[in-house]
Amino acid sequence: MTQAPRFDILDGEVMLASKANVKAPLTKEIPMNLMLKKAKQNTPGANSAPADRVHPIASLPGESLDRAGRVRRRLLAIALPVTALTYMSAEALNPKGTDQVVTSTSIALKMLPIAAKHSSQLYISGSLTEIALAGIVISYFAIATLVRRRSAALATVAATLGAAGAFCGIVANVLGGINLATASSAHLAKFQAARFLAASFNSGAGKAFFDVYAFSELLAPVLMAVALWRSRLVPRWLSVVFLAGFGLAEQTASVGVVRVVALMGLFVVAMALLAVRVWRSAALPVQVATEPSI
Repeated sequence: MTQAPRFDILDGEVMLASKANVKAPLTKEIPMNLMLKKAKQNTPGANSAPADRVHPIASLPGESLDRAGRVRRRLLAIALPVTALTYMSAEALNPKGTDQVVTSTSIALKMLPIAAKHSSQLYISGSLTEIALAGIVISYFAIATLVRRRSAALATVAATLGAAGAFCGIVANVLGGINLATASSAHLAKFQAARFLAASFNSGAGKAFFDVYAFSELLAPVLMAVALWRSRLVPRWLSVVFLAGFGLAEQTASVGVVRVVALMGLFVVAMALLAVRVWRSAALPVQVATEPSI
């Protein structure tokens, strides 16, 4: 009786067992499970994990995210000079004597005649102030992008405080400038309009918004200037110019176009210089994030 040939499997190849033990690959189809096993064994790094595994964001989708990040960074850069110019225009157009805090009826009675003569101008300046304060919210976070590693946490605190204060300033400006323009053009009795302005500003909510706005106006620029100084990613003189310009802009009253431009010019220059830095930072290469293998 003839014995059937015996087949051995060695290293994934089918061999014919013989006395000479000579490798003789057959033309018969190899089972699928053997092929999969062979492919898995021959895969580089299958048996040993690499030291670091590149995060999936570094693949092709990461390039599109990088481009989107550059666009966002440049939009933030544009917001800085636009905010400064809007802020300066609002103060320049604001009628003289109408930028006071309406804390009493007597102050409101002094402001109402001026507002009645320039109600349209007051509406425009009040609207520009609202836009400028919204721009300051964006500007703080734009400036914070310049601070990395060293003092990054301080810059985040400054940006958050400044943004919250600017938001409260938007509400406080409605209670002040916008309401003043509305009351002066609503054909109300003068004393009734004055009482309305004083009551709305001295309400609990009005005082809270104004206090947060005033507090952040003083503290947030100082914290951001310190963060810029310590970061060493921008010239230290620029942090000083930013603090001085921001302080002058906050203290500038409605004293005429020429004087407002002279007093707030430093603020515009500082914001423009910071905008250049933010714009240039968008062109820096983004480091690929890696995560340790498990």
